[in-house]
Amino acid sequence: MFVTALNDLVRPDRYPRSSRYDPAWLLDLDMGPNPLWLLEDLARNLDLRPGMRILDLGSGKGATPVFLAREYGAQVVAADWWIAPEDASTVLTKAGVGDQVTAVRAEAHALPFEEESFDAIVSIDAFEYFGTADNYLPYLVRFLRPGGQLGMATPAMTPEVRELGEIPPHIKKVVGWEAIAWHTADWWRFQWQITELVEVTSARLQQDAWRDWLLWAQAGAEHQPAGRKANEAVIDMLTADGGDFLSFALVTARKN
Repeated sequence: MFVTALNDLVRPDRYPRSSRYDPAWLLDLDMGPNPLWLLEDLARNLDLRPGMRILDLGSGKGATPVFLAREYGAQVVAADWWIAPEDASTVLTKAGVGDQVTAVRAEAHALPFEEESFDAIVSIDAFEYFGTADNYLPYLVRFLRPGGQLGMATPAMTPEVRELGEIPPHIKKVVGWEAIAWHTADWWRFQWQITELVEVTSARLQQDAWRDWLLWAQAGAEHQPAGRKANEAVIDMLTADGGDFLSFALVTARKN
């Protein structure tokens, strides 16, 4: 079962770039759904080029900055609040991108960077923790150069929790109130567009996002015995959901 689950993570038909990475390496850096699948899908709506300076906001243990450096030739600042920079730097060095990526500890509301210093900002499976406030986008775009790009992938609900009147029990059992911040793609489009600071270039739900998430959780349960209980809870949630409510929102914009 373990070998099958791991092999199922190699999917060149849908994720050709991500499929070049060792699934076991990626699972060792696991902090949630497969970050490379999310980033590769998101990047289809971005124009990422060699030499760009990119802020990876909520970069985790280092998988996404490695991907940005290798696949797009970017110079990356990997910013995370939870992961020590020295731990992330070890991953980056071993991956051969230590000269392209700088790891820093940074809280999303107090970023230690000069204004207009990035060509792009990306955030994978992290924006839901800090980016839902009405005044956050105006703060964040200060760090983008004019015409700079913003892209994020975040857990989403297919209808708003407000419309449902409750968090569905199978979701609430696993993530509790956090699902309140799992907004629809249309919610994000309006939230960003209304500021008139950016032009939203895409806002969509990832196709079969819940299946990708389920496949990843199943592999994680096999690969990481210490995290089996947490992964099994996610597996139960996604299986019960069947795509009725759970997805991922992929949103991109360009600074005016």
